[in-house]
Amino acid sequence: MAYTAWAKMRQVNRQRFGRDVGPFEPALYENGSGMDLKSAALRFIHERCEQLKFDPEITKKEDESGEYQGTGLRKNQIPYDMQMDNNRLCLERALGRFFDSGVAEDAYDVYYCFLEIFLGHYGKSKKMVELLSEFESNGSSLLMKHRDHYSHSVYVFMLGLAIYETNMTFRETFDAFYADVRNGMREEGQDEGASAANLFLEYWGLTALFHDIGYPFELPFEQVMSYFEVNRQKRGEGSIYVAYRDLGALVDIGQEAKKQFLRLYGKEFDTVTEILAFDIAAKLGDRYGFTEEKMLDILERKPTDPEDFGYFMDHAFFSAGRLFRELESSLGGDRIQKMHIDVLSAIMLHNSLFKFSIAFYKDKDKNKRKGPIRMQDHPLAFLLMICDELQCWDRTAYGRNSRTELHPMAVDFDFTDGEIRACYYYDDMEIDKINAFKEEYAAWEDGGEIGDAPRLKAYSDMAEKEQRFAADIKLIVDTTDIPLHVTPSVRKNDRKNKHIFLSSSNFLHLYDFAVALHGRRKGEGTPVEQLEKIFEDLALEYQLSTLNRAKNFSRYLDAINCFYTDKPVDYEMVTEFTPEHAAIFAPMEHERWVREHIDMGWVVGNDYETAVENRKDLTVAEKKELSGKLREQMRRHKLTMNGNPTTEEIKKHYDELPPEEQDKDWRPFNSLLKILKKFDGVRIYIYSLGG
Repeated sequence: MAYTAWAKMRQVNRQRFGRDVGPFEPALYENGSGMDLKSAALRFIHERCEQLKFDPEITKKEDESGEYQGTGLRKNQIPYDMQMDNNRLCLERALGRFFDSGVAEDAYDVYYCFLEIFLGHYGKSKKMVELLSEFESNGSSLLMKHRDHYSHSVYVFMLGLAIYETNMTFRETFDAFYADVRNGMREEGQDEGASAANLFLEYWGLTALFHDIGYPFELPFEQVMSYFEVNRQKRGEGSIYVAYRDLGALVDIGQEAKKQFLRLYGKEFDTVTEILAFDIAAKLGDRYGFTEEKMLDILERKPTDPEDFGYFMDHAFFSAGRLFRELESSLGGDRIQKMHIDVLSAIMLHNSLFKFSIAFYKDKDKNKRKGPIRMQDHPLAFLLMICDELQCWDRTAYGRNSRTELHPMAVDFDFTDGEIRACYYYDDMEIDKINAFKEEYAAWEDGGEIGDAPRLKAYSDMAEKEQRFAADIKLIVDTTDIPLHVTPSVRKNDRKNKHIFLSSSNFLHLYDFAVALHGRRKGEGTPVEQLEKIFEDLALEYQLSTLNRAKNFSRYLDAINCFYTDKPVDYEMVTEFTPEHAAIFAPMEHERWVREHIDMGWVVGNDYETAVENRKDLTVAEKKELSGKLREQMRRHKLTMNGNPTTEEIKKHYDELPPEEQDKDWRPFNSLLKILKKFDGVRIYIYSLGG
């Protein structure tokens, strides 16, 4: 059984009640046996990552005391390891939802799960990831070229999981590279494959999900360049540009981290730049012919002298520095390990550093090219580079030129036999552009291929015989053990999963909505910090449930001809939802709740109540407390449904609920209205009286 703590709890329940009452093994997300991207990535989480974040010391204490330390709806309701299994299932399901929609709000869930599982709790780190999305959506339209990096990073994360799952050579290379680390952290009795997979999940997640968080530093640079490129002049000498100074706040190492690095490396470092120069030189210096001193010089000039690097600012420098600062804050400087430095050096390498300052991969003099990076050189950097290049589909275009270019909207991957076969799809509404390019390209071939070949970025890079897209990737990473095949195609663009509604506000409000929604009973006067603490005490499963409830708020408002915004608008403000409103959106909320419970492995049943109702040795309060624990331990709920019910069946189920249960699907939103004013002026308005 992949979810081993669930299996253990199921056996306990079978002995306790004399029959099988659950919890039952959660199923793989849809078809988990395929070799496509979704199946492979989710199968990795489901099958390989057993015992993720299990704690044998806590289990020992639970066995000795007879008291569980895990959190269900409340603290101390379930075994701690079962809570960790629940968290892993949350991540698995969040990745599945994101793949189905591709929207930033679902990417948010993946970030949220990862931060909760590996860095402690989301609240500490939320600005690190949310501000990237805000910078892109609000500032990138001023640029000539720019595309989404928030959802992009989650796709990159999934690609890496799929490659680890399907490519034995990469798995073995990664496991061998980090054998000492894995053996040092492996718990007694834990499967070797699971310990390796869990190690990969944690450090690949840090690498992939945060490799672009430095873009808010690159965007202002590009905005200035774009402003002065009005005559389409190429950047270079004479360009006006910005540069960064006083970088100590980003790169200086704290005292605890200094002591830790001295213990780990036997060498003193004062800045992140110094330790990354050391790490990159140790891994790549001999093969590519550079020293630690040379690398340090390059890294120190990256943010201060962009004229030395083609008048470009490298966001990778800032991503590495920003993530180090987050690790130092969240984990503590004395807990940063060598693998964390590998994560940072992989991020530092992924953009322009490796391509133009180490490998010189496109130098006109081919003798100066140093060759692509290999798996065994730096597995995390290798994987980030190939996945970053492959992830070019379904990316929101923000820049002025980017919005008019032709980019792939979708892709089908096949990872059979350790190879990567990628078919990128373009919108069939652009078929006129594509046909015109094909005719122009054929004419260029028939004319003797004089001059530059016609281009239709990015379609031409995949369709032309030069195969620039795949060829460029092979110049960056060695694909000997991971053969790459790329083809383009066209199909109808399906936007129905994008869930676009009129409601809009700062992206940061999603977390605030959830905090307010959960803490609504505390009243309007409750400080925000207290509401956040109450929310953070929830198990990840229930935090996500509240977040998804808040996320669907825009859909519910749309159904009743309302919207929310943080901008002042001349519409009638909503101060309270009516029973008439409730009749429309309460069944929608119930459907969300039912499907969420089915997805998370809950089944119908009231055994948790019947097991205690005749206990004369318990008070009413004690019966309620025990019933709540049994519900979490069985993962049964009397109000959910089994199977895959239709919307009509769930609506009928809702209509049959008693009024007090129906109220739970809409009255909380009235309390939310009163608390929302605490968060940056979000208000709800009516845009139509309806028909």
